[in-house]
Amino acid sequence: MPDDEHQHGYIHRKDDYLKRLRRIEGQARGLQRMVEEEKYCIDILTQVSAVTKALQAVSIGLLEEHMQHCVVDAARAGEAEAREKVAEAVDAIARLVRS
Repeated sequence: MPDDEHQHGYIHRKDDYLKRLRRIEGQARGLQRMVEEEKYCIDILTQVSAVTKALQAVSIGLLEEHMQHCVVDAARAGEAEAREKVAEAVDAIARLVRS
C-alpha cells in the first residue's frame, strides 16, 4: 500500500496533534508580536524555549506513534520492511537531535 494511502499511527490522536500545533502557531505569532513591540530579549527567549519544547513534545509523540505502529507493522511484514522503517526512525531521531 503506498504511503499516502497508509493509515498513519497517529491518526487516532490527530485532533490532539492539531490542537497542539495550533497552540504552537499562536505562540509563534506571540513571539512576532513581542519582537514588534520590542519586549525584553530574555522574555522573548523564554517564549522561544516554550515553543521549542512544545514542538519537541509533538515530535516525540509522532516518533512514538511511528515506532508503535509503522515499525511494528513493518516488522510483521518482513525483515526488509522492518529495516526500512527502523532506518526512517533513526534518520528522524538524528534530525531531532541535531535541531
